[in-house]
Amino acid sequence: YKNAVGSRRAAWRIITSVEQKEKSKGNEDNAKFANEYCKIVEGELQKICDTILGLLDGNLISKASSGESKVFYKKMKADYY
Repeated sequence: YKNAVGSRRAAWRIITSVEQKEKSKGNEDNAKFANEYCKIVEGELQKICDTILGLLDGNLISKASSGESKVFYKKMKADYY
């Protein structure tokens, strides 16, 4: 999950940068395309994060046996919230 989220976060940063550059150049059509694609990437990110949070809440945190593993999973949950 870390790689899937990391690559989409990087893509989101690039797309928003392109959108801002296109707006500053006055290319509203290209800025609109970038904004639409940005929303697609945001949706993908949200879906991945929701999946991770569901796994953590539904299985991993409740079944963790030691305090150390519970802390690890709760920190992981904070990363993807």
